[in-house]
Amino acid sequence: MEESKTYKAYEVRELDDKTYKGNIAEKKLRELPFRGVLIRVYYTSLNYKDALSSIGNKGVTKQYPFTPGVDAAGVVAKSEDPNFKEGDRVFVTGFDLGMNTPGGLGEFVSTPSDWVFKLPDNISFRDVMMYGTAGLTAGLSIKRIIDEGVNPSDDKDVVVSGASGGVGSISVCLLSKIGFNVTAVTNKPDFKDILLKVGAKNVIPRSEVDDKKNKPLLSSKWDAAIDTVGGNILSTILKSIKRYGCVSACGNAASYELNTTVFPFILRGITLCGIDSAECPREIRQKVWDRLFNEWNALDTLNLINKEITLEEVDTYLKAMLSGKNKGHIIVKHRQ
Repeated sequence: MEESKTYKAYEVRELDDKTYKGNIAEKKLRELPFRGVLIRVYYTSLNYKDALSSIGNKGVTKQYPFTPGVDAAGVVAKSEDPNFKEGDRVFVTGFDLGMNTPGGLGEFVSTPSDWVFKLPDNISFRDVMMYGTAGLTAGLSIKRIIDEGVNPSDDKDVVVSGASGGVGSISVCLLSKIGFNVTAVTNKPDFKDILLKVGAKNVIPRSEVDDKKNKPLLSSKWDAAIDTVGGNILSTILKSIKRYGCVSACGNAASYELNTTVFPFILRGITLCGIDSAECPREIRQKVWDRLFNEWNALDTLNLINKEITLEEVDTYLKAMLSGKNKGHIIVKHRQ
């Protein structure tokens, strides 16, 4: 491509007072380090890591100015890998994209080829970003639950915390599609109707999974759980899982701390599984994406929880994420 070409990106800069501010910047393509595959981005999505990067969280992004965006879907513009040719429809989620490698909130990204996946013919750029990292995380969480023996065909009950967020709301869609009985936990009552429409059997407030009495065990309510918030919510859920149930833990929006006892594990035999969607091995990712695109495909209901915005609106929605006001999953369309 032309050396002089420019592109737009949402770029975060560190100010003199040590605060951070994001703006739309005009970038030169030749200044984007080539890492093996150059992708012209048509869609991305917003994730909590992007919000953290936007406020200078050095545990996510070490150097600024920087373009966040842990997801990207678009067309190969240049490749040194024979497995990818110019014009191929591809997508990337996670790895180091949007952390220390300029991400999908720019109209171009460049990544190593082993981060890149080809997009099936029947899946659009918008479709795959309606899943994005949040959908991959939800899919990995469900896979672990099923791998541990909790099967939807057995009329099993699953609780999802943080159900108004990206991972949580997509989890509700997928679990319902597969055949689980889903209880959604949210503190946003105005999102209740949406959660019911996408398949939740019950919607309960966070207070019902926030035990303040520090009991070592609670009555058994659910066969499995997907927890996206951590802290005392996760602790309470662990104490409420039925015998030989499974909990997939994939977030820390409430807290990264976990105070619990061994009783749920040694008296009920439950399993706690950690989910890492950023560095998940490629072969496992491919298995989950294949399911998301085929037998787990929930694109019809995902439309109800996805909101499409422009690059110019990104700053507003990242701030909403940080303040806990975001609902559903946000996808960003680049004006190409």
